[in-house]
Formats: sequence, structure tokens, C-alpha cells
Amino acid sequence: MYWVTPRHLAGDDGALAEKVGDALVGLGWRMWPTSRNTLLYVSPDELCGAEWILAAYPFELGGLPVAWQLSARPDAASAMTEWNAYFTAGVPHEVLIDLLVAIDTRAARDSGGDDLVTVLNALSARGWLRDADRPRTTAMDPGFSASVSLELQPPLVQDADPRPDLVGWQAWAEPVLGAPYLWCASFSASVPHDLVSAFASSLASPVPVPLRMLPASAEGRLTVVRRR
Repeated sequence: MYWVTPRHLAGDDGALAEKVGDALVGLGWRMWPTSRNTLLYVSPDELCGAEWILAAYPFELGGLPVAWQLSARPDAASAMTEWNAYFTAGVPHEVLIDLLVAIDTRAARDSGGDDLVTVLNALSARGWLRDADRPRTTAMDPGFSASVSLELQPPLVQDADPRPDLVGWQAWAEPVLGAPYLWCASFSASVPHDLVSAFASSLASPVPVPLRMLPASAEGRLTVVRRR
């Protein structure tokens, strides 16, 4: 077992489905398999969903298959989701779990600060750098191997707002410039900024994470703090 930093280059340790699924069950979300060979989890209030969709292979982000889709709807009677967020294989499960905890507890607290600057402030507080050309919409890690940026919503990303040319938060890790992405994430335009901020804060956390397998694409970029 290795404990490594930075978190955004740690990958999912080949356990993204199991770790996130266990966390959802621990939060009291109900799960059942679907006819599409996916696993659907629903929050106790039935307003939020999380679906492991890798087997269905719905579409790709950055050349990687989407593995998890998170969604929320305004009320239990609504058939249409208010917003969606998508995560490919390779995203650190610690980050996705922290986001799910934020989603699960959001209704019970005052979210506050739901403004796009909260996302960038969360990253700046962890030492990430504002892009010189786009300081109001983009930040990157000090090693220039990951970015969180407000961009045009990618094709196939769904949002309740039907207008074209919507922008939403996008995140990705690219251990080596020009090489394949390690992971990608896409938040549709209506995802509350405070939830994206929870994702960003966890992503940039300096706390080491445990791994059994070091991702080959991040070789030389990860620091092993200790090993067992």
C-alpha cells in the first residue's frame, strides 16, 4: 500500500465502483441493478441519483468512458433531472465520495456562497493557480497537470436548461502534456457552484491517499509519502 500525493494524479486504484458504491450504501442510498447492466443508487429523499454506467458505455469525455453519472431533480414527482454530472474511470474515488457527501447533506444546511467564485476560491486556498488569461474561470494545479475550468458544456451532457451554448464546470487530469487524460469530469450548467466547490476542494487536498496500484501515466509525477 502506498500513500501518495497529489490526489488529482492518484487515479481510482481500480476500485471506483466498489468504493463509491460502499459510500452510497453507508449514506443510506438504495441500490438496484437496471436492465442496462448499470447500478442505480437513489438518495433517501429520492431527489438525487448516482448511477454506475460504465457497462452501458454511454459516451466518452476526453477519450475516456463515463463511469458515474450523478443527477438531481427539484421534487420527487419530477421526471426530468435539474442537473447532471459525469465522471470517467480514473477519477480519484475519494474526490467523488466527498462530492456525494456534500450532495447528501446539502438539503440539511444552508449551502451559501453559490457563486462561481467559490469554486476558484476553493482551489486557490489549496495552492492552485489562476490562469493568467482566464483568472475568473480557470485554475490549474502548480504542476500544470490538472485543470478546473468553466467551459462550453460538452455534447451529450444533459441539463434542464435547454438553451444552446451553455457553460459548465469541466475538470481533467493530464499527467503529461499531449498524452491521454487520466480522468475527466463534466458538470452541467445548472450544477450548484457550492457542490463543484466541494469537488474542487477535495481534488486539491494535500492529504495523501492510499493506493495499491500506481497509475503508469502519472509515473514520476506522484510523490510516495509512505508505504506499507
